[in-house]
Order: sequence, then C-alpha cells, then structure tokens
Amino acid sequence: MAGTDNTQDNALPDGGPVIVLVEPQLGQNIGMVARAMLNNGLDRLRLVAPRDGWPNPEAVAAASGADSVIEKAEAFETTADAVADLQRVYATTARPRGMVGRVLTPRKAGEEFMTVRQEGHRYGVLFGGERAGLNNDDLTLADTIIEAPLNPSFKSLNLAQAVLLVSYEWYQNRIEAPAERLETGNTEAVSKEQLLNFLTRLEAGLETGGFFKSPDMRPIMVRNIRNLFQRADLTEQEVRTLHGIMEALKRAGANTG
Repeated sequence: MAGTDNTQDNALPDGGPVIVLVEPQLGQNIGMVARAMLNNGLDRLRLVAPRDGWPNPEAVAAASGADSVIEKAEAFETTADAVADLQRVYATTARPRGMVGRVLTPRKAGEEFMTVRQEGHRYGVLFGGERAGLNNDDLTLADTIIEAPLNPSFKSLNLAQAVLLVSYEWYQNRIEAPAERLETGNTEAVSKEQLLNFLTRLEAGLETGGFFKSPDMRPIMVRNIRNLFQRADLTEQEVRTLHGIMEALKRAGANTG
C-alpha cells in the first residue's frame, strides 16, 4: 500500500458522495484527502472557509498525483452554501453529542450511499476541521451521522484517515473484488494436467526410493501427498522448479551410488 502510483483512471464511478471539508487548516491535509478520495474513485471535493485560503500549492504537493481532485475542488464561505444543492447530507463525528438522530457505521453508510445513488439524489459527507471537528450548527445540516466503531478510549483520526474510511466503504460497494486471489506474477496457475504429471513422476520416484514401506498404506500416503500439493496453489513456474529439484536429487543419488 505504501508508495505513490500516479496513474489515474479517468473512468471514475458515477454517483459517489461529494466530500465537504469544513474549515480545514493545512493545505497538506487537503492534499492527502484528495489522494484518499481518488484511491476510492471520488473526485468531487468542496472546502468551507479553508484557513490558509484556496488554491493552496501545498495541497497540490501532498496530493501525490490526485491533481484532478484538486483542480475541481470548490471553495465556499459557509457550510450551508456548500450543501445547498444537496438532497441528502451525512456528517462524520466521533461523538454524537447527545443529539437525536440516525447514526450509521461507515460500512452501513457505504451501503446506503448505493441506494441514495440509485434514487438519483445528490448527496455529500461533511468532515470537520483537524482541531475540533464539526460544530453543532454544522451537524444540524445533516440528515444522518456517521460514526466509526473505533477504540472507545482513543477515536482520534486525522482528516485524510476519516475520508479514506468513509470513501473506502463507498467504493467497496461499487466494485466487485474477490476477497482472496492468487498473485502469479508472470506465470499462471498450474493446470490439473501439469500438476498430475508432476505428482505421477514424484510418486514413481518415491516408489523407486522405497518411500512406501507398506503396500497397504501406499494409497493413503499418496492421497496425503496429493492433498498437500493441491492446497499449495502452485504456479506453472513452481512446478517447473519442482521438476528441476527432482532432477537434481536424481543426479545426486546417482553420484553417491
């Protein structure tokens, strides 16, 4: 996850939430928010009264290539102005402050965003400034609160982390990504035919070497060996390496015989 990849995909998912930063302080933090947004296919950023003004060159540097987000960012004087055209507004906070209203986890909010999107509503998420977060007047502009279930004794997130948390949950509901995959690099997963060819050769070598002591136990031992290699999710290159190992062991045996 570390490092910078400046490759941008212009085919951004449509219908994602507008990200609204209320009174952000540092340009670097705005840039890191832009980076977090583009990681998850979002590019609509609004700023309410940024302390150091806008545009801000420090935001560009910190965005690490998320220039499209920075270039499209809009600045507003008040939070009310920034959300005036939106039909649904969510607000993030670590503490609901006793106010009555719906409170969602980021995961549930990500699911709900899809419904709001399908209904054609314009919607956005408010994030407070680095020092104090959103004030109560800002919270009253929101229909729903988003609160992350973090360590009760330490819920401190920086601005980019908070945006990443919410935008990630949106994006995971937008794409279909396998929970697990085999990374094969420049090779491919081995076919059953290739694997069976190796296992047949291995079993023949073990037979010659006297590995199978008991004819009665041989079928069980063969199944155990095959199960072991089946679970390994081998690639074609790895099977070629195993063939090479067998050749080397065969030569070593011949030299010591």
